[in-house]
Amino acid sequence: MYSARCSEPSEFFYPKRSATEIVHSRIILNNRLVDGARASLPAITPAALYGRGVFTTLAVHNGRPFLWAEHWARLTAHADRAKIDRSLLDEAQTLSQLTRLIEANEVHDGRARITLFSNSTRGGIWNLQDEGEEARGETLLLIMTGEAHAPPSDVLALTVSPYRINTLSPLVGVKSVNYLEHLISLEEARSRDFHEAVVLNERGEVVSATMANIFWVKDGALHTPALQTGALAGTTRACILRLAEELGVPVVEGVNELAQVGDADEIFLTSAGLGLAIVTTFDFHHYTVPVGSVALRLHEAFRQLTLHAE
Repeated sequence: MYSARCSEPSEFFYPKRSATEIVHSRIILNNRLVDGARASLPAITPAALYGRGVFTTLAVHNGRPFLWAEHWARLTAHADRAKIDRSLLDEAQTLSQLTRLIEANEVHDGRARITLFSNSTRGGIWNLQDEGEEARGETLLLIMTGEAHAPPSDVLALTVSPYRINTLSPLVGVKSVNYLEHLISLEEARSRDFHEAVVLNERGEVVSATMANIFWVKDGALHTPALQTGALAGTTRACILRLAEELGVPVVEGVNELAQVGDADEIFLTSAGLGLAIVTTFDFHHYTVPVGSVALRLHEAFRQLTLHAE
């Protein structure tokens, strides 16, 4: 058995703070409210041996999960792609358990993570069931909450990652619990005193940041990588695209080279944890907020949306 707290993803540790400062003490494990420090998960499962599990991290505003329907739809779609049995999972029950945990941990504004771990005893290199024994298909459900990210400082420095995303991977664009490649990319950027890094795919196309979606503005138009580049279908990304349409901002989802980002008037990152964070430097290029800034307009529209979240 291993502690449930050991399975926390890198996205939950985005700020440079310790786990005890971020993750709340109580969690939901298979519909039971328990002490996270004492909870445990089976060690001999596809989740532990192969990283067969998926998750979503969502923002909590005013004590309520933000963009729940979008997160649930993506989580279940990713579970299907990762071949994780979700036949016993129910959306209403999961939302009820999440709400229960938010209340128990007294979360007003923060984050929550929902993880589905494969608990099957069949498949892979290791056959985990005795001959004649029925395969165990139950999926383990872990829900935990944490503090909101501290608001981004006046400086958000971006660089380029030396590592690439493989668009031929069967799990490209899936939020798998095997987030090691993302973590290594982030750590590499941090080792050079940057906060984040732009990641390209094997064709040299811009995909995202290591832990967030990326947007940039050029001549008043909003640009972001198309999903075909390997970019994650972020829920905050989709929300920003809707807000841009409402504000009458032209939007281009496309395939772009790095030079197009370097030539941008503004750059910002989005994720459930960050919200919308404006980049101040990209390698050695410094950005100032221009008159009529598209990023600031979208930031304010997004802030208003979270303030009135239900």
